[in-house]
Amino acid sequence: MTSNPPPIPRPEYPRPDRDRSERWRNLNGRWDFAAEGYAGPITVPFAWESEASGVHRTWTERGTYRRTVTAPSDWDGARVVLSFGAVHHHAEVRIDGAVVGEHTGGYESFEIDVTDALAPGTEAVLEVVVTAPADKRAIPHGKQRSIPRDDYDGVSFTPTSGIWQTVWLEARGRTYARSVVLRGDSLTGIDVTVELAGDAPAGHTVTASVTGETVTLTADADGIAKGRIELAEPRLWTPADPHLYAVEVRTGDDLVTATTGLRRFEARGEELYLNGERVYLRGVLDQGYWPDTGLTAPDADSLLRELELARGLGYNLVRKHLKFEEPLWLHEADRTGMLVWAEPACPSRFSPEAAAAFEAQLPAMVERDGNHPSIVIWGLYNEEWGLDWDIPGSPARAEAAVRAYELLRGLDATRPIVENSGWSHVRTDLVDWHYYEPHLGKWKDAVARLASGEQDAFAVRLGPDFTVDKSFYGSPDVPRRGLPIVNSEYGEGFTSLERAWHLRWETQELRRHDRFAGYVYTEFADVEHEAAGLLDIDRRPKDWGGCVPADVNAETVLVLDMVPAAAGADITPPQSPLRLDVHVSHHGGTEVCGTVHAAWTAPGTPTATAVAPAASSEPVKAEPFQLSPAATLVVPARETPGRLLIWLADDEGRTFARAFLDAAEVEPPNRRGARAGEFEDAARPGIA
Repeated sequence: MTSNPPPIPRPEYPRPDRDRSERWRNLNGRWDFAAEGYAGPITVPFAWESEASGVHRTWTERGTYRRTVTAPSDWDGARVVLSFGAVHHHAEVRIDGAVVGEHTGGYESFEIDVTDALAPGTEAVLEVVVTAPADKRAIPHGKQRSIPRDDYDGVSFTPTSGIWQTVWLEARGRTYARSVVLRGDSLTGIDVTVELAGDAPAGHTVTASVTGETVTLTADADGIAKGRIELAEPRLWTPADPHLYAVEVRTGDDLVTATTGLRRFEARGEELYLNGERVYLRGVLDQGYWPDTGLTAPDADSLLRELELARGLGYNLVRKHLKFEEPLWLHEADRTGMLVWAEPACPSRFSPEAAAAFEAQLPAMVERDGNHPSIVIWGLYNEEWGLDWDIPGSPARAEAAVRAYELLRGLDATRPIVENSGWSHVRTDLVDWHYYEPHLGKWKDAVARLASGEQDAFAVRLGPDFTVDKSFYGSPDVPRRGLPIVNSEYGEGFTSLERAWHLRWETQELRRHDRFAGYVYTEFADVEHEAAGLLDIDRRPKDWGGCVPADVNAETVLVLDMVPAAAGADITPPQSPLRLDVHVSHHGGTEVCGTVHAAWTAPGTPTATAVAPAASSEPVKAEPFQLSPAATLVVPARETPGRLLIWLADDEGRTFARAFLDAAEVEPPNRRGARAGEFEDAARPGIA
């Protein structure tokens, strides 16, 4: 009796955005693997450090993958292309012992035309020899841990080495479209650029068709064909209506279907616009790590569900941190209307060689991912990693950031670019900043000064005994007014309850100031030792202490004029009537009008519980992107712990926004083990 072979992991076609799935063969599954101290099976596409790979070895620097492969007999006459989603870091590819190609760059997709080495119907031996240095400091590696360690080792994770995305074969025409670049930022048509490869690219005819419209293009001497498809009734891509166009590109007997959308994302002064409509970014940072599989999602359903979860938390943008995420995920973002901030991995130590390795990723990033309408921002360096935290003090490091910006701008002029996320900007389309402050009173004051322009620097703790002041600006060439300002990392707290509490109060202070164009909360899910996620490492909700992230991150929110005391005890039970001023921050297309209501309930009452108001304000009107004037509530006194529900509703009973206050006695900090100064100067609302 024979047993059935195990199912192929990650069996789905990996490129729905550039579809050739009619003729392909998945090469995931069991391969033979040899490395120092190990010889046995490995499961592709999981990194050799991961449990899912079956090898589960860290700090292995070289390994050889081996398996037999056969292209289907009915591919006879086609060109055969071997494709890799990603291999960290250097791959040498052999067929029957002969080198057919190699590639350096651990996050990039690459492909090799193996027509002359792999005859259809004939079995061959495929080998991939991978080198993944333990010392990663001079190569792009993002959050992968290095030996010797990175300066930011405390926020780094288990490496992801070897083949970590799908490997597959495709049959293509004798002359075929190697790449298809689509841009829809005109909002009236699709600009098409096709680069041909194969037998006879020069002068070859290409047709591009979508929704009944067809254009015929002729490749130039370099095999590049360019043209434009005008659309009679263009339908724009928006988060509310994420319409995609599927463009069929034919070159003789070759066909590939590529998708894109019509959308324009741009900065106008200090504001951001999508298709001419103002937009505010409500984002979350996602590391893209998994508990047993590293940077590789365990299966497609888990990967795609992340976008549903982020949307359920109230976010309209995901900042995919220091990682080219799989095209499958990006296509789902396109399809479901999630905005994406995309960025490459960076090195950790500066040298001309490290800067060159960082820049070498950018053409591949734009070629693979530039068609996705969901990607609205390109990031580059993060917090001067790979620039030794020293842009202001080093012309060479500043020039590296400028050079990366200019290179990316030359590759794609359709999206805003952030050259160094966090601080010390020298050439950027957005001024973004990362700020972590555990004291909510200090957070409130600093955010106000940063919004007004009174302050443009803040303290950053780079190590246990190493705190420096970092400025928005690393060069006088960056204008102090006229660029959008986005907080792209924030969040505090040790426990899940504290983190949810900080989420509530820190986010409301960002929403208080109309000058800001958005925020990105840190972070979506826990990773290994880092427990900063709204979800745990298995993407399950935590104890948020009554906080509903979707309310915190809603289009319409309430902003309370107070500084709370502690998680679970925003205020002490008021012995006299409580006077509370409440504003409305609204980022919809039209104004919102209603009344702010409040009512005392039992401790822990869910915030959506329907109760009769005990206090109501005068009618309030919130104009889009303008904080409303204060609506004043006078709430009855309460002598015992409770939860004060606060909500904005119109005369028809529709609720637009919710907030709450927990009233409980606050224990002295030394009895609760709190950090020194955590509750110092914690204000109370006024007593009427």
